[in-house]
Amino acid sequence: MSRRRQAVKRPLAEDSKFHSTLVSRLVSTVMERGKKSLAQRIVYSAFDQIAE
Repeated sequence: MSRRRQAVKRPLAEDSKFHSTLVSRLVSTVMERGKKSLAQRIVYSAFDQIAE
């Protein structure tokens, strides 16, 4: 049994472009090796292609 306190869950920050926590969760899922800006470019370009 652990003697430490349970870690507090922090709220997920909103995405800067769409102001959505769901988009930021998608970016975090796509992200590999901590490359967040690359993951954002991939997700945003996918959204642009869907919008066309």
